[in-house]
Amino acid sequence: MDDTLQKLTRILQSRKGSDPTESYVASLYTKGMDKILQKVGEETIEVIIAAKDNDRQQIIHETADLWFHTLVMLTHTGLGADDILKELEHRFGTSGHDEKSARK
Repeated sequence: MDDTLQKLTRILQSRKGSDPTESYVASLYTKGMDKILQKVGEETIEVIIAAKDNDRQQIIHETADLWFHTLVMLTHTGLGADDILKELEHRFGTSGHDEKSARK
């Protein structure tokens, strides 16, 4: 699984210099963070609706869209899937309550 996220991160990074008329991702980068965040928000709402409707296929489809646009946002800020995976790995063995209170 990690390979898929790493491969996608590399592709997203390579799109930073691409022609925005030929690459959807490059067009998002060109439009800036507000547009990228708008897409993340739209996809979040679509995941919520799919989950509320208990539509498994739509949940999968919309979550893939959400993850994709979240990776675009991360890449735009100079981060990648590995940064998030490292954070998740770091949290293993820690209670969710403890982890959350440690952030305060």
